[in-house]
Amino acid sequence: MSLSSAIGPQLPYLRRFARALTGNQASGDAYAVATLEALIEQDGLDGNEADARQMLFKLFLKIWGSVSLNQAADDDTPMSIIGAADRSLEAITPMPRVVFLLRTVEGFTNEAIADMLDEPVFEIEMLIDKAGREIAAQLTTDVLIIEDEPIIAMDLETIVQDLGHKVLDVARTHQEAVRAILEHSPGLVLADIHLADGSSGLDAVNEILTRCDVPVIFITAYPERLLTGERPEPAFLITKPFRTETVKAIISQALFFDRRASLTSQSTAH
Repeated sequence: MSLSSAIGPQLPYLRRFARALTGNQASGDAYAVATLEALIEQDGLDGNEADARQMLFKLFLKIWGSVSLNQAADDDTPMSIIGAADRSLEAITPMPRVVFLLRTVEGFTNEAIADMLDEPVFEIEMLIDKAGREIAAQLTTDVLIIEDEPIIAMDLETIVQDLGHKVLDVARTHQEAVRAILEHSPGLVLADIHLADGSSGLDAVNEILTRCDVPVIFITAYPERLLTGERPEPAFLITKPFRTETVKAIISQALFFDRRASLTSQSTAH
């Protein structure tokens, strides 16, 4: 199997995972680039497509956990960006988030995750349980949902409320979304890409971001249209049809990194 045919279909998902894990497009993409460079050095991957996907993520996780590599980087290299992201994660143990994302977002089995991390399966199960407790402990916030399909909007509303958050409003169009944030600024936005009146969720989010600084999670049936390699791209992306666990995991990640940024800003101010 050629290198391009083995990993080509997996790259958008590797980049999605990297960005969700680091909470930043630049650092996530830097990890993905480092993974590809390491892959080329070892002459590609062997096996079928499913094996290639697991091996690709395993190599990524090995690089992500390489402290010595991060410390050896120069200030102008992509790996220095990764080092900065790692330092922002020092407050809590990252492994539960890694395992939770691999399971709920990427769909790997516990056995596959155990192989990727060289850990026993029971340890993976414990980490998933720990991640669930951390999600439950997240600070509550007000959430704006931008979604034109009523059933999907209801599902998202239920998920958000189950996590202990408040749904600020459900907007079906660009205009409704902007009107909603004029009355009250949300702490998180869940946004579909294509809206009821033919307007764009991307345009709505871009206008919202000119008025308030808020983490955004995009929801789309066509993730490849957003993960094109052109900037800017979303750090947090959910693919339709989605699973409840996936939405919960991404909401947790988005709020975690937003909270870390706020805490860092406050610390610097003092």
